[in-house]
Amino acid sequence: MTDAYETGTFVGRVWRPDVAGPSLVVVKNGELIDITSKAVPTMRDLLDLDDPVAHVRSAPGEVLAPPAAVMTAAEQRGTDELHFLAPCDLQAVKACGVTFARSMIERVIEERAAGDAALAEAIRGRVTAIIGDSLRNLKAGSSEAADVKAALIEEGLWSQYLEVGIGPDAEVFSKAQPLSAVGWGASVGLHPISRWNNPEPEIVVAVAADGRVKGATLGNDVNLRDVEGRSALLLGKAKDNNASCAIGPFIRLFDETYSIDDVRNAELDLSIEGIDGFRLKGASSMREISRDPLDLVAQTIGPHHQYPDGLMLFMGTLFAPVEDRGEPGQGFTHKLGDVVTISSPALGSLTNTVRLSTECPPWTFGTAALMRNLARRGLL
Repeated sequence: MTDAYETGTFVGRVWRPDVAGPSLVVVKNGELIDITSKAVPTMRDLLDLDDPVAHVRSAPGEVLAPPAAVMTAAEQRGTDELHFLAPCDLQAVKACGVTFARSMIERVIEERAAGDAALAEAIRGRVTAIIGDSLRNLKAGSSEAADVKAALIEEGLWSQYLEVGIGPDAEVFSKAQPLSAVGWGASVGLHPISRWNNPEPEIVVAVAADGRVKGATLGNDVNLRDVEGRSALLLGKAKDNNASCAIGPFIRLFDETYSIDDVRNAELDLSIEGIDGFRLKGASSMREISRDPLDLVAQTIGPHHQYPDGLMLFMGTLFAPVEDRGEPGQGFTHKLGDVVTISSPALGSLTNTVRLSTECPPWTFGTAALMRNLARRGLL
C-alpha cells in the first residue's frame, strides 16, 4: 500500500455482499471506512459537492477492512466477498486519444499496417526516418505542429491520427458505459477477434458536472491495435467491450497535498507478467503530453457538451510497446493470463488480469440495479 494513502484524501467504491450492492469508502487511519449516506449515496453525488474533501473528512462511517486485506489477486467481479469496484458510478467514461505526439507514431503505424502486426516494423522505420525527433515536446495546435503537418503531407504520410495528435482539436471518445468499468483485481477483457493488443497506462481525471476537476486516479484503456488499425470507424468495437476498461483503485481528491499540477507531472510505471514467463516494463510521463489536461477537459465538457452526472476522462498515454514477444517483427501483444500493473507513487497501483471479454464475468449491475439497491437500503 502506497505511503500516499497516509497523507492524501482517497475515496473509492467497494462491493458489500451484506447489502448486495456498492458503498462509498474513504481511506482513514489504514482502514476502509464506509461513508455512504442518504445525502451522498453515490460517487457522482460526492464529486458534485462544492468541497468533497471536507465532506469525507467529517463524515461518520463504518470500518470495513484495511485496503491491503481487500487487495487480493483473485477474480473480483461477480464474487460474494468484499471487493473493490471502479471508483466511479454514474459518470460517463470518456477517453482522449493520441495526446502524446511521440506515441502518435504508433497509431499511424497501426493505420498504415491495416491492423497487420507483421507490417509494423518496416513502416515504423520509414516514418521514424522522416520525422526523427521532431515530435519531442511538440505542442498540439502550435505553429511548430503545423510545420510538421505540412512536412508529413508532402511525404504522403498524413493520417487522421496526426490530425488529432498535433492539430487544434483533441480526439475524445466514449470508452465505457457508466458503471461498466472494472476495478482493482478484476479481469480486463480482450474482444475475441483481436490478435494484436496492449494495455494503455493512463491518468484518469474525475470531473464534476460543472466541469471542475475534483481528483485523479489510474486507468487501463485496453487497446485493440488490429481492430482500430483496420478502420477508425471500428473505434467503438476496439474500445468498448465487456471489462475492457479498468479504473482505480481510488480517486485521490484534490486537497492541500495533491493538485492538477501533480497530474501534469505524474510518472506512471507499467509491468506485464505473463504465465509464459514473459516480463515487460514500461512507463508514461505526463510531462510529455502534447495537450494540457485542463484543455482536454475543456474540449470535452462545457457549453458545447454537458454531463449532468460528471465524467471520468482518460488522459492518453506515452506508452507504445514495440518489443517482440514472439516472432521477430511481430511486436508485443497480450496473452491470456497476463497480469498488468499500472502504478504511480501518488495514486497507488491498479492490477488486473487479462482474459477474453467473453470469459470475464458479464456486466449485469447497471443504473436501474443501482437505483433499486439504494432504494432498498433507504439511501434514496
